[in-house]
Amino acid sequence: MIFKVYYQATKTETPVREKTHSIYVEAKDVPEVRVILKDQPFHIELIEQLSEAHLQYEKQNEDFQLWGQ
Repeated sequence: MIFKVYYQATKTETPVREKTHSIYVEAKDVPEVRVILKDQPFHIELIEQLSEAHLQYEKQNEDFQLWGQ
């Protein structure tokens, strides 16, 4: 499954919507996504599992790339 992870670049700043970034991670479930990203210096706001239709939509974005690839 593919998950879209919304995050802030640092763990020390208060989350601001305009500064939210996103990455895509392949994993079996949300806990596995958290394990994959546990050593990253950013603050995870939300992890969203993408449906097939949503994934196809996201793949149309030229910046789409799975984490770690």
